[in-house]
Amino acid sequence: MRIAISSDDDRGLEGVVSHHFGRCPYYTLVDIEDGEVKHTEVISNPYYGQHAPGVVPQFIHNKGADVMITGGMGARAMAFFQQYGIEVVTGASGTVRYALEHYLQGELKGAEPCGESKKEGHFAAESSGYEQDELGRLQEEIAALNKQLAEVMERLNKLAGK
Repeated sequence: MRIAISSDDDRGLEGVVSHHFGRCPYYTLVDIEDGEVKHTEVISNPYYGQHAPGVVPQFIHNKGADVMITGGMGARAMAFFQQYGIEVVTGASGTVRYALEHYLQGELKGAEPCGESKKEGHFAAESSGYEQDELGRLQEEIAALNKQLAEVMERLNKLAGK
């Protein structure tokens, strides 16, 4: 099985998961056999900084991926991946290794359209500023990081007995 993970950097398994699959600079491709990592490859996103509906799902399909793991994705992109038979998993955060381990353990699963897609409707990428400018992308990432921080703080408080 080949898993593609959107990445903010080119550090492979130690890299950081990107909050949006289409606007990430890299993808980490991981080949899994019998539940173990057999090969890891980091590739540049040739469409980074560009908006062209459907090209990234096709690119990932051409790389042989069976699964696409990311922080967030719009409904339209999810539909493109479904056409290629690629499982989409959203809600990933932390390092690539962390997201991969949680996926393989069955703790990270399912997909839900990102906030902008839900607010704007199915074709959010065309109607919202998110896909068209850096400001919208950063605002979405801030919201995702704030949510992740709140979850971490909640876990810390539970561990501390608060």
